[in-house]
Amino acid sequence: MGSIVFVVLAVVAAFLVISSVKIVPQAQVLVVERLGRYNRLATSGLNIIWPWEKARPIVLKRDGRLYASTLVDLREQVMGFEKIPVITHDNVGMEVGSVIYYQVIDPVKALYEIESLALAIEQLIMTNLRNVMGGLSLDETLTARETVSNKLRLVLDTATEKWGVKVTRVELREIEPPISIRNAMALQMTAERERRAEVTKAEGDKSAAILQAEGEKQSAVLRAEGERDAAVARAEGAKKAKILEAEATAEQTRLVYDAIHAGKPDAALIAIKYLEMMKELGQGTANKVFIPYQTLDTLGALSAVSEVLNRAGGTRQTGGESPPR
Repeated sequence: MGSIVFVVLAVVAAFLVISSVKIVPQAQVLVVERLGRYNRLATSGLNIIWPWEKARPIVLKRDGRLYASTLVDLREQVMGFEKIPVITHDNVGMEVGSVIYYQVIDPVKALYEIESLALAIEQLIMTNLRNVMGGLSLDETLTARETVSNKLRLVLDTATEKWGVKVTRVELREIEPPISIRNAMALQMTAERERRAEVTKAEGDKSAAILQAEGEKQSAVLRAEGERDAAVARAEGAKKAKILEAEATAEQTRLVYDAIHAGKPDAALIAIKYLEMMKELGQGTANKVFIPYQTLDTLGALSAVSEVLNRAGGTRQTGGESPPR
């Protein structure tokens, strides 16, 4: 009989030991209570929880539903919230959905400082989201999401610090203004795009006009420079031509002068050349009067020419013989 009792007690003890063994996963803990009071934290690994001890459950929210779990997850967690109605500072009603990222830093505070951690976080973010959005205008809520997220994160982090929770990020998932506002925004966006298109076209026309004017200016400058260079070239050519003509005239005069001095002409030859020149000058339809400068010398030359002609005529009459002296 005693052996049977011993066996039964051994089996019961073994069953109690086996049932008391708990394996806690990595990054999770168990808050162990003994006789209704907090006793210790069962960390990851092999732990023994006696029948007179129990793990206190924590209430969390996942996929929009509340659930209780004896394991407290120490990793960063995400909690999404459905869209809630808010009113902006300029009295525009809209619906805003949000997402919060948080991490349980102290599991003991998360269980004993607040009754329901998930419900408390949900209500806290709803009220603060309405407060923050109520202080902003419609345009600010649509363009300053980062500002709204930072404000919510600071408020929630301060409020949840005593619960042993650290709020890391708060994001606005979606913002839905009323249909009338969305239609007005669509019209405004269309008008803004048309305005930008007109501005872009005007800037393009302006740039084209400026480029065309600059091109015409450069063309006129180049044309003027070309005409100037051409005029300079023509003037230089005319100058060189006159210089060459003067040099040729001077050379001709020198040659004539040298030829005259080399031939040693007498007064009769000079008179004949003078008469030929006067004959050429007298040709033409206009009436011309020439008054020689050296009249006496000219008359003397004419007398000499007359004497030469008379001598030539007498010689021909006598048959070419010289008259007696």
